[in-house]
Amino acid sequence: MASFGAKACSYDAFLSFSGVDTRNSFTDHLYERLKRAGINTFRDNEGIHKGEELQPEFKKAIEESRGSIVVLSKNYATSTWCLDELVLILEQRIGCNHFVVPVFYGVKPTDIRKQQGNFALQVKPSSKWTDQNVNKWKTALMQVADLAGHVLSGPETSFLEEVVDTVYKKLDCRVSLPANITGMASHDKEINSWLMQCNLEFLVIYGMGGSGKTTLAKYIYLSNLKKFEFVSLLEDIGDRCESSNGLHELQDQLLNDISGGKCRKIPGVSRGTPLIEDALKMNKAFIVLDDIVKHEHFVALLGNQEINAQSKIIITTTEDPDKVLGFSHWRYRKYKMTLLNDVESSQLLCSHAFGLKTPMAGFEEFVLQAVRYCEGNPLALEVLGLSFPHDNTIKYWKSHLNLLGKSMADKIQVVLQKSYESLPYKHMKMLFLHIACFFVGKDIDYVEKILEPDYSAIVGIKTLINRCLLSVSPNKKLTMHRLLQEMAKNIVRQESDLPANRSRVWLSSDSYRILGKKQGSATLEGLALDMKMLSEENIAFKSTNLKTDALNNMDRLKLLQLNFVELDDGSYENFSEDLRWLCWLGFHLRTIPPDLYMGKLVAIDMSYSKLEVFEPPMVLTSLRILNLKDSHNLTEIGNISMIPYLETLILWNCYSLVKVSNTIGDLRRLALLNMTGCSALGDLTIPTFTFPSSLQRLFLKDCRLDRTDSFPLSFRVQLDLQYLNLANSVFESLPCYNHLEKLQVLDLSFCSRLKCLLCLPNSLAELYIYGCELLERITFQSPRFTLQEFGFLGCNSLYEVEGFFKLVPIAELDETDLGHMKWLQQYQYHEVCLVGDDEVTVGRSWLIQMLYEFDIMSTSLPDIKDPNMTPEYTSKSSSLSFDVPSCPKDKWLKGINVTFKYAILDDECAWFCKISTTNGDGDLMYNPKVFGKPEFGKVCIWLSYWPIGYKLKNGDKVNVSIDVLCGLEVHECGVSLVYSDKETLVNNMECAEILGGDLSAFHLSTGAYYLCRRDFFELAEVGRLAPDWFRILVGDTVDYTEVRGWRKTGKPRQVIMSSTEVKTIGCIIHGPQFVSLLCYELKGPGYHNISINVIRFDIFLL
Repeated sequence: MASFGAKACSYDAFLSFSGVDTRNSFTDHLYERLKRAGINTFRDNEGIHKGEELQPEFKKAIEESRGSIVVLSKNYATSTWCLDELVLILEQRIGCNHFVVPVFYGVKPTDIRKQQGNFALQVKPSSKWTDQNVNKWKTALMQVADLAGHVLSGPETSFLEEVVDTVYKKLDCRVSLPANITGMASHDKEINSWLMQCNLEFLVIYGMGGSGKTTLAKYIYLSNLKKFEFVSLLEDIGDRCESSNGLHELQDQLLNDISGGKCRKIPGVSRGTPLIEDALKMNKAFIVLDDIVKHEHFVALLGNQEINAQSKIIITTTEDPDKVLGFSHWRYRKYKMTLLNDVESSQLLCSHAFGLKTPMAGFEEFVLQAVRYCEGNPLALEVLGLSFPHDNTIKYWKSHLNLLGKSMADKIQVVLQKSYESLPYKHMKMLFLHIACFFVGKDIDYVEKILEPDYSAIVGIKTLINRCLLSVSPNKKLTMHRLLQEMAKNIVRQESDLPANRSRVWLSSDSYRILGKKQGSATLEGLALDMKMLSEENIAFKSTNLKTDALNNMDRLKLLQLNFVELDDGSYENFSEDLRWLCWLGFHLRTIPPDLYMGKLVAIDMSYSKLEVFEPPMVLTSLRILNLKDSHNLTEIGNISMIPYLETLILWNCYSLVKVSNTIGDLRRLALLNMTGCSALGDLTIPTFTFPSSLQRLFLKDCRLDRTDSFPLSFRVQLDLQYLNLANSVFESLPCYNHLEKLQVLDLSFCSRLKCLLCLPNSLAELYIYGCELLERITFQSPRFTLQEFGFLGCNSLYEVEGFFKLVPIAELDETDLGHMKWLQQYQYHEVCLVGDDEVTVGRSWLIQMLYEFDIMSTSLPDIKDPNMTPEYTSKSSSLSFDVPSCPKDKWLKGINVTFKYAILDDECAWFCKISTTNGDGDLMYNPKVFGKPEFGKVCIWLSYWPIGYKLKNGDKVNVSIDVLCGLEVHECGVSLVYSDKETLVNNMECAEILGGDLSAFHLSTGAYYLCRRDFFELAEVGRLAPDWFRILVGDTVDYTEVRGWRKTGKPRQVIMSSTEVKTIGCIIHGPQFVSLLCYELKGPGYHNISINVIRFDIFLL
């Protein structure tokens, strides 16, 4: 086993032993263990010492070994051959840094040191047993006895492991991989976890070709093989199995490795599998099966029986791991190979190109271009780096990088194309090529709809994803590694030197030339031309008036993109009748040509068109998606019943639209209707159409809708609605929506006249009401607040959200509302600036307010002196304790008032009020949504009432503390007990105060209640809160992960579909552009020009 920086040696270790004692027993076992550990060991295989003199080849072997293992047994010192070996070994130790590992097999080091028994050497009448030699041998024996070694004790198997481990460490063995290996450290945690885990035998490393799967597998293998009794590495299984005898040879190699070389030759593949199964049951093995392509190869090599539970098997593949293992009983972990980051990529490229880890001066920008091209693929980085000679010049680099955009290195193409060639069906290969040429960056649902009829795209795309040929981004875009996309385009280029004779043309320059010269052919299945892109790329081309007959002869054309292309007047009757996708942005005609055959179209995108009227020229039974976004001249949608199976209709920013055929209400599959910005509809006194009952997502933002008798916005028959956007409407109220049991997202932002929202459905997960300045109150079908996302910045009048908070000026509360705090009314016109949650505080009045949250009442006051503020228990620190006294006669303990006086030290401050008792009830830790901010140099008083009297018993010890996390200084705190007359209690028993109602969502595992509606880890992650803030609050009794991701509704829960599928409109609106649907901006006094980006997500336009 070689290691980096070691001297040139033929062997790792030389094995010195007495053949009489141990040749066929201990030494043989030791040699096999060393060999399996990858330690290249020399031993005397013949067992015959020819004469008494040490032979030259043995001297050479000692001198060319990095160290020696000396097995000292009973008869070792009786052999002059062994003694001469020992002398030479010790000379090498002194002069050549040659390590020596003594193994005392059946003998004691003291016997050798004292030279007793067989080690008592004496001069004999022989040419070898001379006085000089005997003295030399005695010295050698004494020296070796003094070295640290191994004395046999206990089971021989574990003793062998100890010896091998020592030799391994002496060799300082490192992974025998290229010196420029990069990026292995990032995998360590996951790999070590698998190695340590019991009953998880398999690790399947999968990923695109060239991503480093084999390198990682070898790294793991060579780093850990010494821990196993038997090891085997089978490389290039996919390629080797293509030969007639390849699988048989692989079985032979595997069985030989895991049986210690003691098995007979396998007669055939079918006979080999049972033999391997038997060996796997018996032996603890570490096996790497590199590049498994087919499940049958996996079964032939490993069988289907149980294996030794201590064994570990690594499989690398570009295929779907589940298909490779065949959904069998095997216990395995899948590990998707991550590509190199930019820093690692640069290091790997430079190590091959320059022999350094950093770019040479002047080459930095070129290295960056090359790194971007390879996108972290190690094979591509290595091949590209090696293609640059070490005496390269900037001129050479420029020329070579220019070549990358036109061709791919053959070595990369071959490796990547293996995954393509292994696809099981021709249709899947065609699907892959279509996506690579036309649909990378498009929405997955959009692409599936277009390509499903001809290519079974739902199954095909899943297969491509499983085989790492395709990926899906979080916003549901199809993504493909740049090299895979280039590989696919190379396959198409190889069809013909002439683009017109290929199956797909994606370059606008090629498409323009084909159409201009009318070179269309029957081979073309897809063509894309974007005139804006062509002009922006500054590509020289001869301007030509394109005509409709330019598309003649393209009878197999299925995918056609003609963005901003104007065809001269002419007949459209010769357009392909097989068209599935027509993307014609900026379509130049006022109506759809009657002779344009659309019978097989699945998707039409005529965004930015000059259409004035859209009316289908025929019944379109295949059409699922129609996008007329930003068709500003469009006034009418006619006879839409001729598209009976339409699922998506996008009329975004068609602001001249005044008439929609009333037959739209008859569509039974229309799930998405986007009429955002159709402002002319809001001016209609009586709508010309009704919404179909099938709608699931409806966008009516910026339509300026009002609620009228003819347009009540009740959506009584749209019971499947999941997403509803009525933003920027002018109604004052909405009807009850509790019949919309599937509604998950509701956006009413900037409905400037909206005053109340009542009885919102329980299903609602997200509500956005930004800038609804008149909105005062929100209630729900159920009083419990369950929203996962709630955006309400700019709702200055909002004083109550049922189950969430209520914040009301003292001046608007009567004595019944205030209860025992009615004395606060005399301070109702005092002012205190509120801080905390910006969504609540920004733009709100400074008059003293009362906050109701978790049924805790709290307010912030200036530094007033009032007898009602004098607490029974006080402390000049931030905490105090007291024992609950007996209740006065005819009184009942309702709860406690907690107060504290404080100053603000920083703009960012966070704190909790914590109440603990000794009665076994959980601690209460409360972080109020808002609190007062005193003026500079002054203090504020926080006054709160906690209705916890029902929990407190006479004699209970209560501890109250203000736990400051940052930015606040406590001057003093106090507590008062609040009593009620028993008669009052009896008369009002039904409304007795209980803290918080159902607080299960805020209950920690320790029993404590974490009454907070924000995730403080967000502050810690940006350095605005100490990393150990949670320990400061609760000590070491609670795992901090319990409150990471804490939401307004309490502990993190699994996000329901709305946050991933309903809100992400990429699954609704598709295409090359993206915008932010909800990116609002509030300007004016008190807002400081606040931009609201918290619910930004991409929308892909058809």
